[in-house]
Amino acid sequence: MGIITPFTEEENYLLKSLSGSQSPPATVSSTSYAAAAVTMAHYKAADSKCKQFRRYLEKSGVLDMLTKVLVALYEEPEKPNSALDFLKHYLETATPENPEIELLRLELAEMKEKYEAIVEENKKLKARLAQYEPFQEEKHVFSVERTLKNVL
Repeated sequence: MGIITPFTEEENYLLKSLSGSQSPPATVSSTSYAAAAVTMAHYKAADSKCKQFRRYLEKSGVLDMLTKVLVALYEEPEKPNSALDFLKHYLETATPENPEIELLRLELAEMKEKYEAIVEENKKLKARLAQYEPFQEEKHVFSVERTLKNVL
């Protein structure tokens, strides 16, 4: 039998979960220790990746946004039928605008103003044209009547 080495609480917990026993042993043989050490290294690497990922989510504002949307859903007096649709809608309205979209909105507003100005100008021109059209029609009718008199 090899050297008996004590484990830390984390290592004991891990061994307990791996072996399925209710009370993990305080000491283990060196053969079991080698297997546990490999498992612990994997556990610590995974834990480190998890911490890095959590820091990434915190820095990028994802955790804050998720917290806000979940709080909004919790505080909603009438719970929606689809919580997922609520989350999607909330996140869509809360996301910052793409600069290109903002430029397109400004361009659209300018085009609408130009359109309204052109429509107004068109109305004025039609009104001015209407003043001269009856005169043109009378002139045309008069010339048709004179032509008919000459023919008859």
